Amino acid sequence: MIDGLSRRQVALRILLPFAAGYFLSYLFRTINAVLSPDLVSELNLAADDLGLLTAAYFITFGVAQLPLGLLLDRYGPRRVEAGLLCIAAFGALIFALGESKLQLIVGRGLIGLGVSACLMAAFKAFTQWFEPGRLPLINGLIMAAGGLGALVATAPVEAALTVTDWRGVFLLLTGFTLVSAFTIFKAVPDAPAPAAHEHLASQLQGIRTVFTDAFFWKVAPLAMLSQASFISIQSLWSGPWLRNVAGLDRTETAATLMLVALAMMSGFLGIGFLAERLARIGIPTVRVSAAGMSLFMLIQAVIVMQPGADWSTPVWILFGFFGTSGIIQYASLSQHFPKNLAGRVNTAINLLVFISIFFLQWMIGVIIELWPPGSAVNYAPQSFQAAFGLLLAMQLMALGWFLYPTAGRSR
Repeated sequence: MIDGLSRRQVALRILLPFAAGYFLSYLFRTINAVLSPDLVSELNLAADDLGLLTAAYFITFGVAQLPLGLLLDRYGPRRVEAGLLCIAAFGALIFALGESKLQLIVGRGLIGLGVSACLMAAFKAFTQWFEPGRLPLINGLIMAAGGLGALVATAPVEAALTVTDWRGVFLLLTGFTLVSAFTIFKAVPDAPAPAAHEHLASQLQGIRTVFTDAFFWKVAPLAMLSQASFISIQSLWSGPWLRNVAGLDRTETAATLMLVALAMMSGFLGIGFLAERLARIGIPTVRVSAAGMSLFMLIQAVIVMQPGADWSTPVWILFGFFGTSGIIQYASLSQHFPKNLAGRVNTAINLLVFISIFFLQWMIGVIIELWPPGSAVNYAPQSFQAAFGLLLAMQLMALGWFLYPTAGRSR
C-alpha cells in the first residue's frame, strides 16, 4: 500500500493516466518528422517555414513553464493537466482544419501550450506519491510512454496515411486528447496530504531560489542543450536527414524513425534504471547523466560526418538511446531542492529546454535554406552538416562548463 492505495491502484490511477497524456504529448511533438513532405507539398513551405511551423509547439510549451510550476504547486497536477489538454485538443482541431501556414502555426502553438503540463504534472505527482530514491526509475517509465508516442508517430502514422490524410490523423488525435483529459480529471487522486497554499510572493521567491542556485546553473546548460538538440533533430529534422543524406524513401525513413523511437524508449528505461542502481552505491545521478550526454555528443559527431546508408540506421538508433540521458538531470535537480519546489524546479529547466528547442529547430531550417535545394522537399547534405555541427559545438561548450571545477558542482 502507498498512502492508502494499493500498488495496482497506483498504476491504474496515477502512472497510466499520466503516461497516456505524455504519450500524446510526444506523438504531437514528433509527428511532423513523418508528415513534413505532405505539409511542404500542400502548403508550399520552405525549410525555414517548416522549422518555424514545427517549432511553434515548443515556444508556447516553453513560455508556459514558469506559470505552470506555480499552478502545479498550488492546484495540483490533476486539475492543471486535464484543463490544458482541452486546449491541446482545440489546437489539434485548428491544425486539422487549417488552410494556411498561419492557421497551422496557431494550431501547433495551442497544442504545445495544451500539452505543456504532461511531463511536469507527472513529475509533480510522482514526487508526491513515491520516495525520492525511486524517482529516476519512475520518471524513466513515464518517459518510456513518451517514447511509445514517438514510435506511433513513425511507421504507424505513415501507414495511417494510406487510409486517410494528415488532416484525418489530427482529427483522430483531437478525440484521443479529449478522452485523456477526462480520464486524468476523473481517475487521478489528489495528493494524500496536500501542502498548504503558498502566497504568490512566497511562490515567486521559490522561483528565485531555483534560478539563483549554483548547482542549478552548473547542471542546466548541459542538460538544456543536450535535450534541446535531441528533440530539435528527432522531432523534425531526422526525417529529412534520412531522406536527403542517407537516401531512404518515405517507408524506409518511417521504419528507421520507429527504430529510433524504440531506442529512445529503451534509453529512458535503461538509463533511469542504471542511475537508480548506481545511486545506491554512491555514484550521483548527475554524473551518470553527464556520462550519457557525452556519449550522445560522440554519436552526433558521427552523424555530422554523414555515414553511408549502411551505417546510418545503427548510428541513429544510438542517437535515440543516448539522447535520453539529459532527462535524468531532472531527477538530480528534484533531489537537490525541497519537495515543495518540485514543480518549479522541473518547469524551470523545462523553460530553458523548450525555448532552446524553438530557436534551435527554427535555426536548423534557416541554415538548411542557405543551401539551394534540389526541390521543395530535397535539401543539400552539406546544410545538415553545418546545422548539426553548430548544435554539437554548443553542447561541447556546455560540457566544458559542467566539468570546470566550481563551488556549484557540489552534488
